Amino acid sequence: MSHPSDIEIARTARKKPIGEVAARLGLTSEQLLPYGHDKAKIDAGALASLDAGGGKRGRLILVTAINPTPAGEGKTTTTVGLGDGLNAIGKNAAICLREPSLGPCFGMKGGATGGGRAQVVPMDAINLHFTGDFHAITAAHNLLAAMIDNHLHWGNALDLDPRRITWRRVLDMNDRSLRQVATGLGGAANGFVRETGFDITVASEVMAILCLAEDLDDLQRRLGAMVIGYRRDQSPVNARDLKADGAMAALLKEAMQPNLVQTIENNPALVHGGPFANIAHGCNSVVATKAALSMADYVVTEAGFGADLGAEKFLNIKCRQAGLAPDAVVLVASIRALKMNGGVAKADLGVENVAAVEAGCANLGRHMENIAKFGLPVVVGLNRFATDTDAEAEAVIAYCDARGVPAFLNDHWAQGSAGIRAMAEHVAALADQGAADFTPLYGDDLGLKAKIERVAREIYRADGVALAPRVERQLADWEAQGHGRLPVCIAKTQYSFSADPDRLGAPTGHTLPVREVRLAAGAGFVVALAGEILTMPGLPRQPAAEAITLTDAGEIDGLF
Repeated sequence: MSHPSDIEIARTARKKPIGEVAARLGLTSEQLLPYGHDKAKIDAGALASLDAGGGKRGRLILVTAINPTPAGEGKTTTTVGLGDGLNAIGKNAAICLREPSLGPCFGMKGGATGGGRAQVVPMDAINLHFTGDFHAITAAHNLLAAMIDNHLHWGNALDLDPRRITWRRVLDMNDRSLRQVATGLGGAANGFVRETGFDITVASEVMAILCLAEDLDDLQRRLGAMVIGYRRDQSPVNARDLKADGAMAALLKEAMQPNLVQTIENNPALVHGGPFANIAHGCNSVVATKAALSMADYVVTEAGFGADLGAEKFLNIKCRQAGLAPDAVVLVASIRALKMNGGVAKADLGVENVAAVEAGCANLGRHMENIAKFGLPVVVGLNRFATDTDAEAEAVIAYCDARGVPAFLNDHWAQGSAGIRAMAEHVAALADQGAADFTPLYGDDLGLKAKIERVAREIYRADGVALAPRVERQLADWEAQGHGRLPVCIAKTQYSFSADPDRLGAPTGHTLPVREVRLAAGAGFVVALAGEILTMPGLPRQPAAEAITLTDAGEIDGLF
């Protein structure tokens, strides 16, 4: 029996006018900037009034997952389903998600709006251009790149060393041919020839800043603080030295306003910002999260990829900077994904294999232990697939019970809120107890190298960290320049606790190799690139773009 695709299900949604959805959060039509009938931005004035109101703060629920596999886990689907489930049991709940990037939409992973009966809509618009936020971020980032090269062309008054320019260009697309490029070819009229490259927009520091800034003033301050390169005397040059921060902020003015959409069950969802968790900090915007907490009693948000990446960065970076503390954590897994972690090939996932499920639970257990290190209560949400058997589900539940962690078998993909009701009731009760003893993994005073080592040892269970000599020197220089109190954002493969994507389960006896570090002074963290992770992905042999088309009725088909 074939099931309708996600986009087919989304197309049948009976959407309400966005003004009605906004009213659920106490927003008036005058506080919205509509983008058609089914999506809108929340006006800056409304955000300011929410911030000034103080007082109310909803319960914050973080949804994270085991390490992702091609089998599917369902983190975003669970986030949406849980939000719907909370509303179905009479709670006033909102959802906060990241915006999808075009890279995975046209590449291999697909979109990021949930699935089945647990989706945010309009699915096709959100996955593609949406309200233009990513275009604005790309434009602002590349404006700065153009101003850097223009400054060199017209005399280089700042004495910027062309060999030490660290600011690259970005594009919201997977394009491996742009990873390393030469610019300025064709003679003196075209500027100075130099080597540079492109990252994907979700890896841009501008994206990170938009997601971490508290307001427009904070946005421009952070943009101005970005280090774009170094002078010949090796002193840093900031974006404000080029007088680029004001124009960049102007391009981002509307992009800073959170986007409001709805779930298939017509519950409010704020979808805003989109840094990847494997190469960036993996969380939606602080502005959206805080706005939701001021308007709803429960806010369900997600962190990208597995808990070793998204949740770690949510807790060590976003919560640290924004003064947030989750009240509960949901750890998502699927029996199919646990089987893959237990050594089963994707082609064999439909065959019952309790032993492989039990072996794969080592990955789940390690994530449980890691979340406990932050002092947070955790619940396991097991995302049901049609091929799952009762014996396999019972094995996972028994594994969790033995560790004192409640586990729920959810069927929100097929049933919507009705399929996740039991977990919604438990999570609401858990969140009502308030944030336990949330504590980041490390303090500000720990050195940069020590912070990288702390994450590697405590979260990845690495034996140690291997830093290239130039990386050690760079970290020491940044500490001398006053950046030593910043948190670290480790860019590594999402598929494994190690830097080797093929080492599934719960590997030990590995070392985290850090080949490069980048200073994100405006965003407020240091990026450490580990292993073979790339900040500009490539398309797979058969990109998803090959299946995306327009129907005779002019509707988009093939998105997933």
